[in-house]
Amino acid sequence: MNPLLELTQVGIEFSTAKGSFRALQNVDLKINKGEYISLIGHSGCGKSTVLNIVAGLLQATEGGVVLKGKEVNEPGPERAVVFQNHSLLPWLSAYENVELAVKQVFRGKKSKAEMKAWIEHNLELVHMTHAMHKRPDEISGGMKQRVGIARALAMEPQVLLMDEPFGALDALTRAHLQDSLMDIQKELNNTVIMITHDVDEAVLLSDRIVMMTNGPAATIGEILDIDLERPRNRLQLADDPRYNHYRHQVLSFLYEKQRKTDDSQTAAQSSAPAEQTTIKENNETRAINTPAGQADVHGPEQEKLNTLKTA
Repeated sequence: MNPLLELTQVGIEFSTAKGSFRALQNVDLKINKGEYISLIGHSGCGKSTVLNIVAGLLQATEGGVVLKGKEVNEPGPERAVVFQNHSLLPWLSAYENVELAVKQVFRGKKSKAEMKAWIEHNLELVHMTHAMHKRPDEISGGMKQRVGIARALAMEPQVLLMDEPFGALDALTRAHLQDSLMDIQKELNNTVIMITHDVDEAVLLSDRIVMMTNGPAATIGEILDIDLERPRNRLQLADDPRYNHYRHQVLSFLYEKQRKTDDSQTAAQSSAPAEQTTIKENNETRAINTPAGQADVHGPEQEKLNTLKTA
């Protein structure tokens, strides 16, 4: 089967005050239709850079990206982006924010009645029909992000790009949105690339987890296949040894194979474009984001792993 999206030998350099900075090197990745891919790694490993290259917001210095046989060299509606900040226009209602994207993509292709039905359908997917006429300042942070997801889905993208979409939300809201996203994925069979710093979120949602090496000149270190049946239920996965095995594999990569010392982290941050990241693995988020919905402690070594943080 031919991949839907293919990254081949992707590398990129940025000009800085101290000279050239190589952010990525030799990134190779093939993604099939309907796959859910998570990118995870320490600060400065180029996760957002990879996503921006796929989105067409950055041009690779070497290599390239091909989507359905066509080279990606500019933004397009076939690649919709959901950012951590919902980016809604504050003077428009939820309905009007989605409508803006729909008109941009489907003007001349759908009638007014068809566009109205399509907008309402996508708001229904994210359970926002009850608040469709409210402005962003009248709804919660989680509801704003639901509208942002509806707006992206309404463009009927071939690939949905998500840059830590739940990172600014509280743990309970994050868990609800994870469940909603799994329901949408089941119904629409979207192809998704998501950046996350939450190990449990990556295991719960993904078909494959792409683990990036430390920058500069970051690349793909390992790819972990997640062989857990769908639909996935966080409670049922609580005692699943496979789930805990996958989680341990990611933690092992981040904290053993790619352990980032304070000195190397400071050096990378001084030369690289700013990227603020945090591995979400403290007890507060763990209590909600594990499938069990409860904190787990397995001795001093596990507790050490559970306090993952990078500046």
